[in-house]
Amino acid sequence: MAEIKSTATASASKKAAQPQQSGNLVATLAPILCILAGYVIWRFVLGNGSNFTNPDPNGGFWPSHKGPKGTFTKMYEGGIVVPVLIGSLLIVLTFVIERLMTIKKAAGNGNIAEFIRKVQFQLANKEVDKAIAECDKQKGSVGNVMKSGLTKYKEMITNTELDTDQKVLNIQKEIEEATALELPMLEKNLVFLSTIASVATLLGLFGTVLGMIRSFSKLGEEGGGEAARELSQGISEALYNTALGIGTSAIAIIMYNVFTTRIDGITYGIDESGFTLTQSFAANYK
Repeated sequence: MAEIKSTATASASKKAAQPQQSGNLVATLAPILCILAGYVIWRFVLGNGSNFTNPDPNGGFWPSHKGPKGTFTKMYEGGIVVPVLIGSLLIVLTFVIERLMTIKKAAGNGNIAEFIRKVQFQLANKEVDKAIAECDKQKGSVGNVMKSGLTKYKEMITNTELDTDQKVLNIQKEIEEATALELPMLEKNLVFLSTIASVATLLGLFGTVLGMIRSFSKLGEEGGGEAARELSQGISEALYNTALGIGTSAIAIIMYNVFTTRIDGITYGIDESGFTLTQSFAANYK
C-alpha cells in the first residue's frame, strides 16, 4: 500500500513539474528574444538606409546614418540604448499577454462569489456531488481548490475513525495543499513587470545622458551656429530615450497593478472557499 502511495505521489510531482519547467523556459527565453527583436527593429526598421537622406553605406552594428526623413525615424539616432528600451517594451507586452491568458484561465467561468454561493447552497442540502459538479463547471483556481477540498470532505463524511475536529483539520490541510499549487501559477512572471517598471525609466535617462554627452562634445569641438543647431537636434533625439523609458515603465506599472488586483480577487475566493468547507462540515457533521 505504501508503494502505491509513493508511486502516485511521484507521478503527481512529475506532472506538476512539467508546467513549471515549461514556464521557466518561457521566462528564460522571452527576455533574450525580445532584446534581440528590439535590436532588429532599431537596426533594420528604424535604421533602414532608405529612412535617411545621408545613409551610411558601410552599415555594420551601428551605422552612422544622417538626416532622418520622419519623426519616428529620429528615434534611431537616440543611440544604442534605444534597442534595449524597445526590447524592454516587448518584454512587457509579452508577459502582459501571458499573464492575461493565465489569469483569465485561473478566474474560471462566471462570477466567483456566485459560484461560492451555489456550493454553499448544495452543502447546506448535503449534496456534495452536486457541489463537485459546480466546481467542474467553474474550471478555475477557486474551483480546483474547492474540488480538492470537497473530495476530502466527501471522504471524511464516511470516516468513522476520526472525530469532527480531526476531520475538519484534514479538509483544511487538503485545501492548503491545493492552494499551494495554484498561487505560484498566478504570481509567476510578475517580477518582470515590477522590475521593468523601475528599470525602464532609468534606462531612458541613461540613454538621454549619453546623447547629451555626445551633443555637448560636438558643440565643444565645432562651435558656431551650426554646432548650436546640432546641439538642439541632439537633445531632441536624446529625449526619445526618456519618452520610451517612461512609456514602457507606465505600461508595466499599470498592468502590474491590474494583475495584482485580479489575483487578490482570486486569492480571496480561495480563502472564502476554504472557510466555507470547514464551517459547513463542522455544522452539518458534528
